[in-house]
Amino acid sequence: MQQIVWFVSLFFMAVLVIVFAVVFFRSKSRADYGPIQQKAYRLRRYVFMGVLAILVSAAFLTLRHLPYDQPAFASGELVKIQVSASQFVWDMSQTEVKVGQLVEFDVTSQDVNHGFGIYDEQMQVVAQTQAMPGYTNKLYYTFTKPGTYKILCLEYCGAAHHYMAADFEVKPDSK
Repeated sequence: MQQIVWFVSLFFMAVLVIVFAVVFFRSKSRADYGPIQQKAYRLRRYVFMGVLAILVSAAFLTLRHLPYDQPAFASGELVKIQVSASQFVWDMSQTEVKVGQLVEFDVTSQDVNHGFGIYDEQMQVVAQTQAMPGYTNKLYYTFTKPGTYKILCLEYCGAAHHYMAADFEVKPDSK
């Protein structure tokens, strides 16, 4: 699904660039402009090209590292964990994996929207996705450090939202 969104975004970005390019190249300096206006008009073209180069570079540098696609490589086999949210609990098919295993969390909700957030021991978010009724989001993550991770709800889901937490263990690889 994320790959489709990526390609649709690229398509519309390309359309926008083409529209701007057509307007840019069709605009010519007018003969009725005075020398100062013609100079400003030429400067405007350079400014436009500079801003366009900065925006394209920024989009390329930031969008190419989206963390939502499945990683290409991970040691071991894929571990699938079914996650079902409901007010105010997380029901997971498994709560323990090994370091280095690629984990696919299949996250859904039984009632309202929830935010499925995985926090490390320093309470830093390491991965997150939405839990929505009637839809399953897939979250891929490879844990690189052993420890006890917290699963917290990131979206207000009712009066006891702050109690919606679970523990998730990542064991050292026994190789």
